Amino acid sequence: MARREETDQQAAAPPTHRPAPSVPVLGVGMVGYAFMGAAHSQGWRTAGHVFDLPMRPALAAICGRDRAAVDAAAARHGWAAAETDWRALIARDDVELVDICTPGDSHAEIAIAALEAGKHVLCEKPLANTVAEAEAMTEAAERAAARGQVAMVGFNYRRVPAIAYARQLIAGGRLGTLRHVRAAYLQDWLVDPESPLTWRLERERAGSGALGDLGAHIVDLAQYLAGEPLVGVSAVSETFVRERPRLVGPSAGLSGTADTAGRGAVTVDDAALFTGRLASGALASFEATRMAAGRKNALRLEINGELGSLAFDLERLNELSFHDHTEPAATAGFRRVLVTEPQHPYLEAWWPPGHALGYEHTFVHQARDLVRAIAEGSAPAPSFADGLQVQRVLAAVEESAEKNSVHTPVVL
Repeated sequence: MARREETDQQAAAPPTHRPAPSVPVLGVGMVGYAFMGAAHSQGWRTAGHVFDLPMRPALAAICGRDRAAVDAAAARHGWAAAETDWRALIARDDVELVDICTPGDSHAEIAIAALEAGKHVLCEKPLANTVAEAEAMTEAAERAAARGQVAMVGFNYRRVPAIAYARQLIAGGRLGTLRHVRAAYLQDWLVDPESPLTWRLERERAGSGALGDLGAHIVDLAQYLAGEPLVGVSAVSETFVRERPRLVGPSAGLSGTADTAGRGAVTVDDAALFTGRLASGALASFEATRMAAGRKNALRLEINGELGSLAFDLERLNELSFHDHTEPAATAGFRRVLVTEPQHPYLEAWWPPGHALGYEHTFVHQARDLVRAIAEGSAPAPSFADGLQVQRVLAAVEESAEKNSVHTPVVL
């Protein structure tokens, strides 16, 4: 009995602690601290605690123009230091990767400067406000790649496990030849005509409205899932509310405090709808709006092929609907796939099956993938070239809408 008790005690004793093997540190510097800055901070702070990474992300410094606000963001999100000039952040020896979370009008200048300074770069979507800026950024990234640097654009929805799994199914031939791609991204935060004039409603800062903010995501996802580019589009767009109260003070997330006296012009679209054709001949349709009452963050995709179909809804992001058209008609139909198994993308390091993930986890997965690409010396996806392709689609959409929906080729 004594030997049995001794064995039981040994089995119950905690294992001897062994320090984890040391890994190189990757110093991250981030420009911007608002909505996307908070999301990216969550990703960098968490990735190394969940996944076994070949490098350890260190939150070296965060940058913003308002000293009090950026100091508060640094303390809240765990950054070691704060800067008020992005040039100073790029110059820091402890910053090896620059993460750009600013409005689109500053993406090109910051990204090109960071790449020329020898830093890796992650840039929020859309890559830039114009095709010319995106081309310059892509050329800078190509030059930097020859020096061993990497550059990636932050289309975080690629990192939803269900979407990554859908890509595996399509690439594996489960849908056969693709026929249709349907994509819609619907929000309602601008339905109220008295919502204030934030930077997202100013062309000089945002580039475009719902088209660039939401449409960029669904264009990227359509091309990513299909594995081929859009080659032409036909579009309409509309600005339903052409003047709004000016903003008082800084914006908070997607909104802010409205000025009861002054108003300003909205210079971007409220909604954009367009059809397109993929390189293979498959047809695609897109809807992007911030004026769909009751829709908070409804990103929906459906892909139809000769052998089956897939459907996804971001508001049910742990699920994928799959129809196998090769099954007997008597039992065939869409079935719900709960994408929480360890065999699914990204989920080997998370919770037991059935325990759902959320929006913030896409940024953890984004950080994981970028760190691994840097350590391996491989090209991350989506690349700046991928971001440029999306920018060219957006430009073709705007051109088509301006020309009464005429079919407009996408420059490849």
